[in-house]
Amino acid sequence: MTTTAPAGAAAPPQPPSAKPAAPGRRRSLTRGGGLFVLPFLVIFALFLVWPVVQGLWMSLTDASLSLRGTEFVGFANYTEAFGDPDVWSSLGNTAFFTLISCVPLVLVALGMALLVHSGLAGQWVWRLAYFAPYLLPVTVVTLIWTWLYQPDIGLGNQLLTSLGMEPIGWLSDESVAMWSVAALTVWWTVGFNFLLYLAALQSLPVTYDEAAALDGAGAWRRLWSVTLPQLRHTTVLVAMLQVLASLKVFDQIYILTKGGPNGSTRPILEYVYDVGFTGYRLGYASAVSYIFFAIVIVVSVLQLRFFRQEG
Repeated sequence: MTTTAPAGAAAPPQPPSAKPAAPGRRRSLTRGGGLFVLPFLVIFALFLVWPVVQGLWMSLTDASLSLRGTEFVGFANYTEAFGDPDVWSSLGNTAFFTLISCVPLVLVALGMALLVHSGLAGQWVWRLAYFAPYLLPVTVVTLIWTWLYQPDIGLGNQLLTSLGMEPIGWLSDESVAMWSVAALTVWWTVGFNFLLYLAALQSLPVTYDEAAALDGAGAWRRLWSVTLPQLRHTTVLVAMLQVLASLKVFDQIYILTKGGPNGSTRPILEYVYDVGFTGYRLGYASAVSYIFFAIVIVVSVLQLRFFRQEG
């Protein structure tokens, strides 16, 4: 039942309406926010925007580490790069490494996360063992694997010899060297992807899995039809991050093989380094790096479009 105020009674007080901030007040808030953002903008412009602009200009010149003057050459460096067989072979090596490293880095990480999530005894031991290699610096990792790949005393060839097989030139055989680098990379970096998958598994609701079990679905059927579909977004994230990381490979290859044997493991970034800091051709190296940058952008866009369609 509703009641009405008697005639002549004073109306109940209304809450005061919010008044818009005065123009001067808004300008003061804007200036205050700008002051907070200014340090980041300065650092961003100084260490990212300016190097990008400077590198783009350098790619249009014949800049060198020598003391001679720099001249504007237009797109001559880009024309030379597109006709350089070393550029294409280095890009091919980079693409091959990305292919053979990304697939196991996704599948092995998923398998490791599923094993740990299944409730194995000694959870902290498994997590530490899987993630610890990722914490090692690249110099330590390459030193360990250099000894493992030693042709005479290395563990790899000793195992092959004990099985009655011929030793392998892990780093000296052109058909094997890139696979050896990929194995090192998987062992070293799979721990990060493992953590992403494990975190995703621990956040999944258990109701779907329990319902499937009550319906009579076995462990493999629940994994294939319930768990893996819920990990789709995590798989997309891991795949995209891993492709970009593998395209930018440099450290472990440069320390382990220096791009050998006969350039069979030299990625595009090592070619940029060799041309720029060994051949002193900074302008040409900048042009090659910007071609590679454009390729990375195209690959990223294609990945986004593909995964959106799959989602």
